[in-house]
Amino acid sequence: MPTNDNTPGHNHQELTYLPVPFPKSPPKPTRLAVLREAVRDWWNRAWDVDGVLYEMWDDVISAPEDGLRYMAPWLRAVLMTAGVAFVVLMAKAAGAVVMDALHQILTAVPKVQVGVDTSSGVAAVVDQPVRTYIAQHSAGLPVAASTVYTLWLLTGITGLVLGYLSKNNGVRAMWTAWGAATVFMVWTSTPQAGHPVAAGLAVLAWTFLSAFAMRGLTLRRRVVGRPAKVTVKPEIHVPVQPPAPAAEQHPHSSCPFRD
Repeated sequence: MPTNDNTPGHNHQELTYLPVPFPKSPPKPTRLAVLREAVRDWWNRAWDVDGVLYEMWDDVISAPEDGLRYMAPWLRAVLMTAGVAFVVLMAKAAGAVVMDALHQILTAVPKVQVGVDTSSGVAAVVDQPVRTYIAQHSAGLPVAASTVYTLWLLTGITGLVLGYLSKNNGVRAMWTAWGAATVFMVWTSTPQAGHPVAAGLAVLAWTFLSAFAMRGLTLRRRVVGRPAKVTVKPEIHVPVQPPAPAAEQHPHSSCPFRD
C-alpha cells in the first residue's frame, strides 16, 4: 500500500541540516575615503586647544603685542625670509633697470672721433694719445671705441671721487691701476720724439689728482688704541703700628707671696 508523503510516519525522512545563509562582508572603503577621513581627523585635532594650528594662530594674533623680538621663532623666521626675498627681488629688479640705463647711456654716447685731434691745449697731450691707443686696440671688440673711451673716463672719475670720499684701499688700488694704464697708453701712442715729455706730463697730472684720491694715506704704522698711562709715585707708605702699652707692674710684683 503506497504511503502518503504528506502524512508523518516512521518512514518519513526529514532534513537534519538546513542551509544557513552567510552574512556578506561590508565593502572596504576606498583609499580616497580613508585619506579624507584621516585628513579630517588631523584637522580637528590640530584646531583643538593644544593643537598645532591653534597655537600657530594664537602666535599670529599675539605677534603685534609681542613685537619682533618676543614673537614666536617660526613667525620671526617666516617674516625674515619674506623680507630677504623681497629685498633680493627688488635688488634684482633695480639692478636690471640700472644695467639697462647704463647700456643706453653707453650706447647713446656720441661717436667721438677717436684717434683724431678732438682736444687742444695741455690736456691734448694726455687725451689724444689715449684716444689713439683705444682706437688702435679696440678693433674687433663687440663695443665701439667711443664706449671704451667713455668707460675709461668714468673709471677715472669714479676712482677720484670715491677715493676722496671713502678712503677705501680698493678704490685707491683702482685709481692707481687707472693712472698706470693711462701713462702706458700715453707713452705708447705718443710719437717717439715726445715720449718723455708726454709721459712726464701724464705722471704729473696723475700725481696732482692723487693728492685728492689718496687723501689720508700714510706710510706710518698705525697704532691701534692708545698706550696705557702708567703713573709712578715714589712715595712708599709703610704702616707702622704703635708700640704696645707696657703692662702695669705692681710694686710688689716680684714678691713670691703676692696675691
